[in-house]
Amino acid sequence: MSASEDPTPGTGSGGPGAYRASDADRDRVADRLREALAEGRLTPDEHAERLDAAYNARTYGELEPLLHDLPSADEARPRISLQKDAPPEAPPRRYSTSIAAVFSAAERRGRWMVEAQTSVSGVFGSVELDFRRAVLSQREVTVSVAAIFGSIEMIVPPGVRVVNETTTIFGQVENPDDDGCDLDAPTIRLTGFAFFGSVEVKRREAGATRADRRRDRKEARRAAVDAHHDSVRRHLGH
Repeated sequence: MSASEDPTPGTGSGGPGAYRASDADRDRVADRLREALAEGRLTPDEHAERLDAAYNARTYGELEPLLHDLPSADEARPRISLQKDAPPEAPPRRYSTSIAAVFSAAERRGRWMVEAQTSVSGVFGSVELDFRRAVLSQREVTVSVAAIFGSIEMIVPPGVRVVNETTTIFGQVENPDDDGCDLDAPTIRLTGFAFFGSVEVKRREAGATRADRRRDRKEARRAAVDAHHDSVRRHLGH
């Protein structure tokens, strides 16, 4: 049998790097990139660029360069393993996936990791989530809200889609247009409900002043109070 007829895997002209990568392979690379971001080895922009390349990669040869300069605990130069070993343990969470404000206020801003599922509750309180410098752990994340006589405000940068799947019960949910976002753009899926409360999503460029944020918070609280009063009047039939 000639070399060209050799059926042994990995001996073709393309080599192992030409093998097709699976979703599990891409997820392993995404996990390592997330660890590198948390360790400070990658900037948010570098992480976003490599994460996008990882999920668009089709072969091992496209995945391996994404990790070539990142050390790991068990080897000096990490590689994509072609062996189907058990998946590695998930990296430790650095941020809670549950945010609540009960008769109080809560916020999350700056650089923070948004996990696949995040629960947010505002019960007679207010919550502000600023996603402009946040890093999404995957291309689409879900934020489940519960605004009960309270308000939840989300600030997202241009280029991030927000899909609204919430339910309102004597409440109000405001979600801006997608501004022409691509269908494959990073996505925040909004679920949950507003019961005599409000959920507002604002689209804003990074770098807004503190005065702008204070003004927007005051406007959000005032709008929440107005919406609550209107809902109570409608409910009582006045």
